Amino acid sequence: MQKDFSQSFLPIIGSIPKILILGTMPGKESLKKQQYYAHPRNVFWKIIFTIFNGSFSLDYSDRIKFVKENKTALWDVCSTCFRPGSLDSNIKEEVPNKVHSLIQQNTTINRIIFNGQKSEKLYKKHFENLHNKKYFTALSTSPANASYTFEQKLENWKIGLLN
Repeated sequence: MQKDFSQSFLPIIGSIPKILILGTMPGKESLKKQQYYAHPRNVFWKIIFTIFNGSFSLDYSDRIKFVKENKTALWDVCSTCFRPGSLDSNIKEEVPNKVHSLIQQNTTINRIIFNGQKSEKLYKKHFENLHNKKYFTALSTSPANASYTFEQKLENWKIGLLN
């Protein structure tokens, strides 16, 4: 297997999710730690805890429990791909996850949030929007998206998660 081959994680999903957050593919740090959004400069977890008024935790099991308690599911558009490094722009030969199957099995999901434009672009490449769902493309929480401040990202994510 080539060293640039990546495989995504299973979805994180609670009993009655209302929101599905879709990334592209876990980066190298996340793959190494086997945790969603594990890079220390990725602000995803800080944004989630801030928006849902939680006490920020570095413990991954606390993080997973928190998103589930807030009726939020996590997954990635890509099941597998080739990507040197962690930049989404380097994703090649992606195979999508069965996103629509997950949504059909969890009929309470009514909103899909893309964590960045590349996630939305890959979704649209492989899937049609479902007519009875709301879609929102949030600013990427990746440290590579450095042209936006944390506050700008936070305000943008509030629009997607709370409206």
